[in-house]
Amino acid sequence: MIEHDVFGCVIDVLERLKIPYMIGGSVAAIAYGEARLTLDMDVVVDMNENQARQFAASFDQEFYVNLDSILEALRSQGHFNLIQSEKGIKVDFYLLKNDAFGQEEFSRKRKEAFDEKKQAIFVSPEDVILKKLEWYKMGESQKHIDDVKGILKISGPKLDLPYIDKWAEIIGVQNIWQKLKDDLQI
Repeated sequence: MIEHDVFGCVIDVLERLKIPYMIGGSVAAIAYGEARLTLDMDVVVDMNENQARQFAASFDQEFYVNLDSILEALRSQGHFNLIQSEKGIKVDFYLLKNDAFGQEEFSRKRKEAFDEKKQAIFVSPEDVILKKLEWYKMGESQKHIDDVKGILKISGPKLDLPYIDKWAEIIGVQNIWQKLKDDLQI
């Protein structure tokens, strides 16, 4: 599967350059929940300008990556992306936020199996749920709720539900979280 190869290549570059990262979004939801198709990967990174230059230089013409976009993301604590040109597979990179939730989330990252040969650093399942609830609040895309349900189904007994309850209230998604818990009788 070409998506998997592209994602694996990105992980290899981040690790070779010693750029702290964590995989979130759909790829993390799949790691902790139910499988589904995704053509993109979300990655939170904590990089400096020198690492940004090395990162951009690490990819050949098969990939579109723009150093100016990366440097602007560093200045604005925004995001940038890398696209595998032929298939249009995208990796969205988000700079680590300095807010309380961003710092807490990054401190809870964990190493998990990426595939049968490779391990990678992932957002915790609790934080994937919280981010998916935030994204649902912003756009009401059902895929985010489905991802949360998949994580609850597969990883539910291992989840720190009080942690999710606490942060759901702080980040303003407690109503969505409570409705989901009521619907699923959690």
